[in-house]
Amino acid sequence: MALPTPNLDDRRFQQFVDDAKRHIQRRSTEWTDHNVSDPGITLIEAVAHMTDQLVYRLNRVPDKNYLAFLDLLGVRLFPPAAARVGVTFWLSAPQPEPVVMPAGTEVATERTEAEEAVVFATERDLVVPPCALERVLIQNAGGPPVDRTNDVLGDGDVPIFADPPQPGDAVLFGLSAAVPGGAVVLRLDSRVDGVGVDPRKPPLRWEAWTESGWGDCELAEDTTGGLNRNGEVVLHLPEGHATSRIGDHNAGWLRCRAVNPAVGQPFYNTSPSIREASAFTIGATGWAIHATEVRDEPLGESAGVPGQRVRLTHAPLIAADPPLHLQVSTGEGWQDWQVVESFSASGPDDRHVVVDATTGEIAFGPAVRESDGTLRQYGVVPPTGAVIRARRYRCGGGRGGNVSRGLVRVLRSSIPYVARVENREGATGGVDGETVDEAKVRAPITLRAQERAVTVRDYEELARQAAPEAARIACLGVDPREAGENAVRLLVVPQAVPDRNGRMRFEQLVPTDELLGRITGYLDERRPLGTRLSIGPPFYQGVTVAASINVQRDPGRGEDVRAAALDAVYRYLDPLTGGADGTGWPFGRPLRAGEIFAALQRVPGVDLVDEVTLNAADPLTGRRGDPTDRIELSGASLFFSYEHTVRVVT
Repeated sequence: MALPTPNLDDRRFQQFVDDAKRHIQRRSTEWTDHNVSDPGITLIEAVAHMTDQLVYRLNRVPDKNYLAFLDLLGVRLFPPAAARVGVTFWLSAPQPEPVVMPAGTEVATERTEAEEAVVFATERDLVVPPCALERVLIQNAGGPPVDRTNDVLGDGDVPIFADPPQPGDAVLFGLSAAVPGGAVVLRLDSRVDGVGVDPRKPPLRWEAWTESGWGDCELAEDTTGGLNRNGEVVLHLPEGHATSRIGDHNAGWLRCRAVNPAVGQPFYNTSPSIREASAFTIGATGWAIHATEVRDEPLGESAGVPGQRVRLTHAPLIAADPPLHLQVSTGEGWQDWQVVESFSASGPDDRHVVVDATTGEIAFGPAVRESDGTLRQYGVVPPTGAVIRARRYRCGGGRGGNVSRGLVRVLRSSIPYVARVENREGATGGVDGETVDEAKVRAPITLRAQERAVTVRDYEELARQAAPEAARIACLGVDPREAGENAVRLLVVPQAVPDRNGRMRFEQLVPTDELLGRITGYLDERRPLGTRLSIGPPFYQGVTVAASINVQRDPGRGEDVRAAALDAVYRYLDPLTGGADGTGWPFGRPLRAGEIFAALQRVPGVDLVDEVTLNAADPLTGRRGDPTDRIELSGASLFFSYEHTVRVVT
């Protein structure tokens, strides 16, 4: 069998003839005889025959010529993308003055015998401002806030909810300063009156005031048991935390609000009270990127000729805007040069360069001789002897930076008063650079689409260009009876890193607003007018598998086999790596109990799979449906594993 050859142009003789006839109808309406007897048609067929022969030979050029052809068309390899992660810096103790973590502060995972440490660097300065508790307000549901600061700070018992407590009752804590992205500790001395609730899961919601209203806080720790005993509440505040005026007081506000209990969740019978309260900042969270920053790298001197090329020492560059800060030394000092996509719009006085992020090559503007004999310069040429340097750029990136939560815990830069670091969520966004084979597959699709979204495949490919870090993208046609004409739906599954136990949480599979906005903006410029585009996550159908397996041959390994069987079920139903081919569960594909039988039977140590039942589940509420042997999916849905169970029979 012959090796497959690249197909640069899939058109044939008859397609060339038909295209020419359609062109005649638009340009020469008086030409009406399109029969083969017409001399003009005969000439068209002759040219089409010769073109067909050229295309036939073109499709059989060697691979090197194919790559050279793509290079002439301007096809470039996509650079790698770097993973980003939120890193929390915990202080050893509250500090009276702000603690600053400068940009470029390095944190890393632990180095092991088998794996090197994965290093991250903060993107910008992170400030941990101090704060103190200044105000305490009590607000019953639907009523105005009442200042009870003197009672709380004056050693009095203050009920924080109404009598009896109602959903919507709240207590507000006013901090002396806003702590955006900070970790704040509320130290409370409470009387044990708030009876009736489960202290492990009280019906409370902690919120912070931001410029867009009240935003949720992440509860890191609550030793008060839902305000029922003395203890501390540790909160991670949103990045938009800001000061605001409530009543007669301006402060950085936090709020603890009673909410409607979930099904089966008890509510307060009696309001808890506060006797004493204080607050302080104990840390802050900032964004770090998996990349190495290079500063002030000398690149040599200018030769004073057009089209000069220099190369960076470290490559590839990570995708950024811009990827490089380049400077050239002149008699007036260092001058900045702008990185552009191409020199097509560059004039002779524009300080422009083009950077190949994959190889690290920097090209200055060329000089091109026009048809009238004049020489046109695209971009200014640095003077002879001028020193060229890379003021700042970042290299690295790749899929290796997608680490699980809790693994970044090494502080490589020494910072006073910082005790430890951690990542509360996994790092995402790391994508390896495009390979030559991948570019060879992408190039014909790009040439056919011409930066226009028309077909389903066009939408998917353009969306991947806008967000290469997205794990899965699928475009679906929408029934006109449901959404009207010219409606397109794009499903986006973000990249998610499982926790160390190999499980994924539901919130990890919801794309961020930033990711959806970037795809929307990119496609809006390329979709046809009149097309209505809907972009969002798929519907996740929760599923619970209950199975019984037999391990008669080696009953002593029952627990190990059970753990391996659970991993196999989670892995098979994974929306990113599940399915029969390991590329993610197919959109809209139903699940049958027989597939779980087969997946479990392949687990080493399983002698027999006795029973498998499926239950549809709601991953948000936890409600399950009746047992069944088949669960259907709509075309825009994927499965999400929700608390599988495997029973071992020895």
